[in-house]
Amino acid sequence: MLHAEIEIGSFLKARRAGLNPEDLGLPDGVNRRRVRGLRREEVAQLAGISVDYYTRIEQGRAHAISDSVLDAIARALRLSGGEVTYLRNIAAPRRRTPDACAPGAVPGQTVRPEIQQLLDAMEATVPAMVMGRGLDVLAWNALGGRVAFDLEALDADRRNTALLVFLDPVARALFPDWKAKAVEVVGNLRADSGRHPDDPRICEVVNELLARSADFRRIWETQSVHECLRGTKRIRHPEVGQLEVTFESFRLSSDPDQALVTYTAPRGSETERRLRELGERVQPVLAR
Repeated sequence: MLHAEIEIGSFLKARRAGLNPEDLGLPDGVNRRRVRGLRREEVAQLAGISVDYYTRIEQGRAHAISDSVLDAIARALRLSGGEVTYLRNIAAPRRRTPDACAPGAVPGQTVRPEIQQLLDAMEATVPAMVMGRGLDVLAWNALGGRVAFDLEALDADRRNTALLVFLDPVARALFPDWKAKAVEVVGNLRADSGRHPDDPRICEVVNELLARSADFRRIWETQSVHECLRGTKRIRHPEVGQLEVTFESFRLSSDPDQALVTYTAPRGSETERRLRELGERVQPVLAR
């Protein structure tokens, strides 16, 4: 399902369908367009490659595509930086086996004790957690475990941001801007799938969401790739009221597939006061 041969075709079709030929200086042609966006012939022309070669690329039949060709296609399709990275990831030659997405094909994810110590050192006022491949929540401090979902109450395989946002019945009440949150989550998950297309956990999460969430299917099929590593969000916390926090994601240099995510509020703000109140209610988790 996540193999690059399939993903590259869906991605390129979606990107050329989203472009307006007139904006690129292309004529309508003799015949009226039957589909939105650019034709394959037009993308090939803009990229300076043959129509046959572009067609083989879009159909997943081209191997060892050069960086110069990928760059030319990216320019032709007006891809963003994140989209260029995604295209390179899914176009990279990889060895594949029929059971590439089988459980156990990739080692499980663990968090170093030193990172857990860092999380716990921030727990008085800063909710924090470590995210792994496929948006799994791997570790957290006391505040991070309660800033939105109650992570301690969940089974390990359900501690996943994408599964929680789309399948947990409380998610829409927790996030007043749920639609924006959903798009953000899908963009992050797709970017992660580009880096690890055969990761069994990512395959498992995406397949479950495709089967169980119409909202996820609709957003996933847009082929949007937008990795959101910082920003602001509103959380309607059931115990302390609405929180307006800034989040930042920091890739761990020794564990590049993991990111430390922190939530902060301006000093003296109502959200900071409410985070302190939440911290007083939460019993520190001393053992995992």
